[in-house]
Amino acid sequence: MGEIKKHEAEILKILSAENGPLGSGQLCRLLVQRGFNLSEATVGRILSDMDRHDLTVKYGYRGRSISAHGKEVLESIEKASRLNLSGSHFISILDSQRQEDLIDMLVARRAIERELAALAAVKATEAEIGLLEAILHEQERLATRNEMTAEQDIKFHHMIATAAKNKVLTAALNLIRQGRQMSGILEYIRKEVKGTIAVEHARILRAIINRDPVAADRAMVEHIESLISDVEKYWRQTHLET
Repeated sequence: MGEIKKHEAEILKILSAENGPLGSGQLCRLLVQRGFNLSEATVGRILSDMDRHDLTVKYGYRGRSISAHGKEVLESIEKASRLNLSGSHFISILDSQRQEDLIDMLVARRAIERELAALAAVKATEAEIGLLEAILHEQERLATRNEMTAEQDIKFHHMIATAAKNKVLTAALNLIRQGRQMSGILEYIRKEVKGTIAVEHARILRAIINRDPVAADRAMVEHIESLISDVEKYWRQTHLET
């Protein structure tokens, strides 16, 4: 069908919220309430076109319902909208950040998390390793769908800290990471410069599974240094003043 128009997306939203079919007259009134100045005859023509493209299903005089394909299209539209909003949110935050501040935070993380990764390779239980595998699997699944994985990033690093069993280092890491917002900012930057967090996490996990503290230390250092490189690249690309 090509690109979905705004009024078509709005019709899909309205139908998705309904339990049964809606007639063109009802849809017309609801569209007018939402700022779409369309006549009932125009809405009828739009619905006929949507029927032909399998976005809606007609039930005789009862009206239309959203089709299975229509639900998939609506989900894609809403996901794209969420990503755009997330991008705008992170851009506004980044405008208030200094490159040096982000890099200083990452340098501090590198010093702490390399130790935590090495300790986790020695001290992690099988259950903790299983949780790390589950988190990484979910992160990879979301990444393939181009969805945000900041929550899984937080869980992955937190689980490594838990497995390391060093309360002082864990407390220091929690302070440095500055909550959930920073993970979202870093993920936004990495998406902009085409970074690959999940791949780097897989290397860290493999070293922990192999009980190799030296390799775990090295993999974590490479991960954090890759983040630092991406921050620097992002600043160069966007010409943000520091």
